[in-house]
Amino acid sequence: MVQELDYTQARRKCPPGFIACESTIDLEPLLEIIGQDRAVQALRFGLDIKEDGFNIYMAGMPGTGKKTAIATFLEQRAKEMPVPPDWCYVWNFKDDQKPEALSLPPGMGSQFRDDMAKFVEEMKKAMVAAFESEDYANRREETVKQFEDKKSALMKELNQKALEADFALQRSQIGMLIIPVINGQLINEQQFAILPQKIKDEIGANRKRLQEDLKSAFRQFKEIDREAEAAVDSFNKEVANYAMEHLLQVLKDKYGGIVDCDKYLDSVRDDILANLDQITGSQKEPESPFPFLMRQTPDPTERYKVNLIVDNSKLEGAPVVIEMNPSHNRVFGTTEKEARFGALVTNYTMIRSGSAHEANGGYLVIPVEELARNPGSYESLKRTIVNKKLEIEELAERMGFVTTRSLRPEPIPFDAKVILVGDSKIYYMLYQLDPEFKKIFKVKAEFDTTMDRDEENVQQYAKFMCTLCNKEGLKHLDLMGIAAVVEYSSRLASDQEKLSTQFAEVSDIIREANYYAQEDGSDVISEEHVRQAVEAKVYRSNLIEEKLEEMIERGTILVDTDGEKVGQVNGLAVMGIGDYMFGKPSRITASVGVGKEGIIDIERQAEMGGPTHTKGVHILTGFLTNRYAKKHPLSVAARLTFEQSYSGVDGDSASSTETYTMMSALSGVPIKQGLAVTGSVNQKGGVQAIGGVNQKIEGFYELCKFRGLDGSHGVVIPESNVENLMLKEEVVEAIKEGKFHIYPVKTIDEGIEVLTGVPSGELRGDGTYPADTINHLAQRKLDELAEIAKEYIR
Repeated sequence: MVQELDYTQARRKCPPGFIACESTIDLEPLLEIIGQDRAVQALRFGLDIKEDGFNIYMAGMPGTGKKTAIATFLEQRAKEMPVPPDWCYVWNFKDDQKPEALSLPPGMGSQFRDDMAKFVEEMKKAMVAAFESEDYANRREETVKQFEDKKSALMKELNQKALEADFALQRSQIGMLIIPVINGQLINEQQFAILPQKIKDEIGANRKRLQEDLKSAFRQFKEIDREAEAAVDSFNKEVANYAMEHLLQVLKDKYGGIVDCDKYLDSVRDDILANLDQITGSQKEPESPFPFLMRQTPDPTERYKVNLIVDNSKLEGAPVVIEMNPSHNRVFGTTEKEARFGALVTNYTMIRSGSAHEANGGYLVIPVEELARNPGSYESLKRTIVNKKLEIEELAERMGFVTTRSLRPEPIPFDAKVILVGDSKIYYMLYQLDPEFKKIFKVKAEFDTTMDRDEENVQQYAKFMCTLCNKEGLKHLDLMGIAAVVEYSSRLASDQEKLSTQFAEVSDIIREANYYAQEDGSDVISEEHVRQAVEAKVYRSNLIEEKLEEMIERGTILVDTDGEKVGQVNGLAVMGIGDYMFGKPSRITASVGVGKEGIIDIERQAEMGGPTHTKGVHILTGFLTNRYAKKHPLSVAARLTFEQSYSGVDGDSASSTETYTMMSALSGVPIKQGLAVTGSVNQKGGVQAIGGVNQKIEGFYELCKFRGLDGSHGVVIPESNVENLMLKEEVVEAIKEGKFHIYPVKTIDEGIEVLTGVPSGELRGDGTYPADTINHLAQRKLDELAEIAKEYIR
């Protein structure tokens, strides 16, 4: 005899005093991840181990709070870790296409940038003051005068030689002219032409000797000019070095302990001394008839700017970066460009960091779905992890597209733990299809969708509510409000012994309940407010459900809820429409006759049945064969169908319903139409658990309520589904009042007895069943059909 389910078993309610508080305001906020011991253990292992490749993939269904939980968890751990260094890019004085990266202790990057900017300004002023001083002018004049005196002495000596050879030297715009002198008079070309040939030859020979002396003197002039220029240049550098030495020494005293900075400062000094003319403005730009087309000569001091790309001055501990939009540029940085005269130009000051730079030395969290949507990001991430280097490169260039010439900044060492967050299906896909994935992400931290509903976890759940209220400024929940949320969580989990870890959905209900509490002017969120929030959420999504109910109520879709029918049972299905699931009653019928076809699934024949449903029908055939075909084969042509089903059927949760339909059709015993059935069956006649049991029961209850509950209505469910019951309060109350019933069954025999009121009958030792039982009547019918079939064959 099947024991009817007691109303206390239809919903697990929180007992009085289940938690020691009046409201969530009395509780301590939650500081850790709850209900995810396996994931937390894996997470801790992945974060603690330092060997290569032990990055983490956090797997789990959306809405289980993975991102929020990991952010909180990492931030707590990051506080105990050292702050990573700052990073800057500076001019490379050896190769301007490859900017150099400088690492500085945290907080010193911004200081170095500002100090260098201050140094440049003060250096310029010091240079101007030094080179415009009277002392500099006097000393420079003295230096130049020494070489001018040498040139004057050389010129005097040359004039003397010319005079001795009867020549005079005369400067002109085209050079030095050698003019003959006769009797103290300069001879011009006409006078020279009328001279005797002998005198002309003598003058020519003397001119040639003097020209050789003149060439030698000119070489000496040039050498003196070079010496003068070198002396002035050396003097200028000496003056410049003296002018900026004290400024540079201040920087060296502060940053000299950093080897790379010390080398960079030496390079800056050398570059300043090499570009004094440009820095002091003594080098003039050439004039042009089209000045607007000329490129402005760049200020050499622009090369001394420091591009700070990672500033950790405000960090307390290691960085935690969650990149929700992991495009290639946002993760790995980029080199910006600007248009000048129709061309794109760039320099090292336009280098921009990415989230990987910001997370360096800490933790980088990326949603894997978003990573997959951005071309190049996943491959670059793997390469960065394997090479332990952060390279800023153009994605188009790496992918082989035509691109403008760009910089190649020096790679930065990468040392961060990477955590990918995503669905389990994506994890398995990457694990199977990408050989590198399993080498890089060796730790899987999987988030469960449920947690045990025990005293400790309920306490933690209430603390979660407290944390949410404090964080978002919501009203706190009173004791019954906490109980309502806990029960709603078990409803989401479809298990009396579990709580749902879909914290996003639970949080939304609390937020909606807060709205209704505000509307009521209440100080706290009560049970009634939570109930309003749940009902309102259902109402916003159940339009299709109400339309189907209306069609049943108006007789468009035929479902009986009273009387008895042979070969007809009310089956229960679940329909899902995005964020909402509901139960839908359906009429299932069977017809039997003589034949060899066996059981024909009309849904399959019409190509409207899914593979799981087809499997259920085959199992039904196996059950009937095992029970009734021990002496002869099944000689039956039976047809099963879901009446008025136009959108396809799948799942095996109706296989027990179809079995009851067949047994009624074979035995001729009618089935009570006030009852509905759900459950799958195995070949031995055991009734097995199914999903969506709450929605199925409530769907049939709503129909019966509309037609009037008279105590004859109910649902037959698998006994193994009792622990999944978290029915609405309204249904529980109807069960309590005896207006609605739930019958948990273990076997097909128990179920058919509930549905017909007739004993199923147990198999006796002689291979027969007791008279007038369901099995006896079904066996007799099959025997009759077999005999008819034999006669037909003859």
